[in-house]
Amino acid sequence: MSLKLPPEHLQTIRTHAENTYPEECCGIMLGYLTNSGKTVVEVMPTDNAWSAEAAADFPGDDIVYGKRRRYAIAPQIMLQAQKEARDRHLNIIGIYHSHPDYPNTPSEFDREWAWQEYSYIIVSVQNGKAAELTSWVLDDHHQFQPEALSYTS
Repeated sequence: MSLKLPPEHLQTIRTHAENTYPEECCGIMLGYLTNSGKTVVEVMPTDNAWSAEAAADFPGDDIVYGKRRRYAIAPQIMLQAQKEARDRHLNIIGIYHSHPDYPNTPSEFDREWAWQEYSYIIVSVQNGKAAELTSWVLDDHHQFQPEALSYTS
């Protein structure tokens, strides 16, 4: 399986990551599923809603990290995206976020709270410039594996 991402959506993700630096950005990917993979139709940049209140929803996490090392998408935004996807006969197929001055590999926190059915794009932002970008999916053992990423027009 692979994730198909049009170049304009790739650019939206990279720009969002650069504009929120040095904090993590986050957003939702809408699209559709086929036998060969997922195709992104729309990228929805969201605000990073990480806060002490959001941290309380993640048992054992230390709120000291803040938005530079954590992200959260507000529940009402996820519900709105689900409704919009349903109304357009699409699905939420993934989430993206950035890692400011950190590699584009998932953290243990990313893995622990990820959902099996989603693709997770992580873009590394080094000194304010978007760098490497990788898509990840969870395997049957709840471990992240790289997901093939193709850029379609």
